[in-house]
Parts: sequence; C-alpha cells; structure tokens
Amino acid sequence: MNIFNLSLQFKGFPIRKAEQVLNSIQSKSDHDFNIYVENRKQAIVNYHLKHNPFYKTFTKDVNMLDWNSIPILSKKDLQQPLEDLMSDDFTKQNVYVDKTSGASGHPFIFTKDNFCHALTWAIIKNRFGWFNIDFNTTKQARFYGIPLDKKGYYIEKSKDFVSNRTRFNVFDLSDSAFENWLSVFKTNKLEYMNGYTSPMVQFAKYLKRKNIVLRLECPSLNVCITTSEMLFENDKKLLETQFGIPVVNEYGASELDLIAFQKPNGKWLVNSETLFVEVLDEHNNILPYGEEGRLVITSLYNKSQPFIRYDIGDIGSLSKESTVKEPILEKLIGRTNDIAILPSGKKAAGLTFYYITKSIIEDDGNVKEFVIEQTKLDTFKIIYVSSENLSIEKIKSITIEMEKYLEKGLHINFERQEKLVRSKSGKLKQFSSYLNQNT
Repeated sequence: MNIFNLSLQFKGFPIRKAEQVLNSIQSKSDHDFNIYVENRKQAIVNYHLKHNPFYKTFTKDVNMLDWNSIPILSKKDLQQPLEDLMSDDFTKQNVYVDKTSGASGHPFIFTKDNFCHALTWAIIKNRFGWFNIDFNTTKQARFYGIPLDKKGYYIEKSKDFVSNRTRFNVFDLSDSAFENWLSVFKTNKLEYMNGYTSPMVQFAKYLKRKNIVLRLECPSLNVCITTSEMLFENDKKLLETQFGIPVVNEYGASELDLIAFQKPNGKWLVNSETLFVEVLDEHNNILPYGEEGRLVITSLYNKSQPFIRYDIGDIGSLSKESTVKEPILEKLIGRTNDIAILPSGKKAAGLTFYYITKSIIEDDGNVKEFVIEQTKLDTFKIIYVSSENLSIEKIKSITIEMEKYLEKGLHINFERQEKLVRSKSGKLKQFSSYLNQNT
C-alpha cells in the first residue's frame, strides 16, 4: 500500500501530478531541455514581478532580456514577516511553511506552494530510486533530530510511521547510546541509513573500536545516504568500511529542494529539473564550468515566495563535464558541524542547535544573525545581531531549551554585536567548539 504517497495527497501536495511533470521534463532531448530551462526562468520571474509585491520592489529595473540584470537575493533579504514575502492569492493556510536551520547564521521562515513542494518530493523519490529505495516500502534507519515538545515530537513520529523510518537519537552520541543503536540494527531488517553525517561518523568510530561491521549484524542493509553536513573523503571511507555498504552524498536546502545527489557512478548530479544553479564570483559575474565561486540558485516552480538568483551561502564549482541538462557538482565547501562534548562526557551533533535556534526565530526577524560557541566543557556563548537586547524571558527560554536538548548545569552567555565575523568564504559557522577534541 502506498501510504507515503497517500499521506502527501491527503495533505494537499499533488505527488501524482508532480511525478508526471517530472517524467515529462526528464524525457526531453538536450535541445528541448535547454529551451525548457530558459522558459521556466522567464516564467518564474514574470510571475513574481506580476504577483509578488516584495519582488516588484526588490527588482525595480529588470531587463528580461538580460538575466544578469536580475539582482541577487540574500538570506538577509528574506528575514521579513511571511505576509510581506508571499505572492497574491497565497496565505499561510494554503502553502507549505517551514524554517531554515540557521546553519549560515541567517535563519528565516519560508513557504512553498503545494505543487512546488510535491515536486520536491518527486525529485527526492526519483533520486533515492537510483538505489532501489521506495519510501512506501523500504525501511529507513533515520539519523535526524526530533523536536522535544509533544506536538512536534508526535508529528515527526507519525511521519516516521508512514515512511517506514526507525529514528535514532542524534542528541546523545555516547557509547551506551551506540550500544542501543547496534541492538536496534540487530533486531530490525533496516534497509538503508539516512541522515546527518556527524552522528553517523561517530557511530562508525564506535563500531571501529568494537571491531564490528554493521552489515554483518544487519544483512538487510544496502546503502547509506548522508546529508546536511560536509562529508570528507576519509569519513566516507570510514563509513563504508564500518557499515559495509556504499555511502551516497546528498546536498540540499529545505527552502529550495534537493540540490545535488550522488549517482551510482559517483558523480554528483545537480537537480536541473526544478532548479537553476549558477556559480558567481564576488562581483556577481557568472563563472565558467570548473571555476570556484558562490552557489546562486533559482527555484523554477515556487510561486508562493521568490527564490530567484538566491545566494545560498555556499562555495562550490560545477565540473567542466557539465551540461544544462546534467550539471555535475565538482566541489562543495562548507556545511560542516563540530561535535559538542559536555561535562558528563555526553556528545551531541552540531546540528543539535538546529532545534535550539527555533526558539529564537520569530516572524518579525528581530534576531538577524547568530552563532554559538563552546568555550569550555560547560560554557556556551550565543553571539547575535539584533536591533535590541534579548529579553530576560527570551534568554531564560533559550537556556531552558539548551539544557533540555543537552544537559543541566550549563552556563549560557549572551553577547549582542553589530555584525559577526565571517570566514574567508563569507559564510558563518553556526556552531564552533574551542575545545581540544580527540575523537
């Protein structure tokens, strides 16, 4: 039974129509595909110029015959109340609404129209299908976080049920937790692993210490798909050795789509069906294939909110082998997270802070940027850019959230600044640990 598909249809996301449209796009010849991309670029810009008040003001003097005249959209530009960003005829009630992780230091809430969101899932299903994964039937070992509030928790658990997912708690990366994880694999016929890179790397290190290959304990396991964090080559080798299965790398952004996915031949295919990806230099000039620069992405279908020439905050390059229909992501820089080590010895994935940042994201966008630093075992500092100091109530709320997700007895310091120091790539690292870690 196609419970996963039915659940999307029930929520108003037309997955059947989306899959039909995707099949039509993929069947185009190279020549027709080039025309399709140009038509979609023009169509989405024209739509927002006509129907989106924010985009009309943002673009001003645009020459539709010159793509380079269209301004670059930054994350900071989108830190506004949703009502100010949405196109005519769309409301919070008839679109998909979500929040970015804040990994770049620029958190914001965004929307997708229902068909656009269905296309996102059609792309994901298509790519996972390269490895014989069917979300309706294939059993997943899921290495993501989960909200701790009752409503958020049970929503995620219901999603796990319809998606055949067994979730592993990435907030606890202790050996005792890994022992429990191993017992789950021994007693369940899980078929693939999917989730954050860093907790899976820590699990692989545990298996290495114990001289265990996971597939020997769970023979049904076939593939591991990592996402959200940088996968370094030595970590990939470690995962493949200790898990005993191929490791596939995924690159995506919740506000956009699945951006790139590793093919069975190892090449990182960029999603050209629903996105248009450019590489720009510091002066916003388009760079040729093979040269490294800022990744700027256009969502070709999102009508509820413009993501047109959107600077995602990452640096990368497209291979010289790329074509319009099959762009190949050759290099991606950034998107790596540290591991937090706590006084009790407990470890937590850096993306733990994704869930904590939800408590400081508000529709009015008062907190514009933030980073979190661990300066001692028991001490964290939240550095933020805001028009005013955080209230006592908000500070108390954040402290409670930190202790809820990590452990009690932590010291949380807050520091407001006018702007934050960036790396050479221009990107902020959401979490940095200044402890010596020998893990």
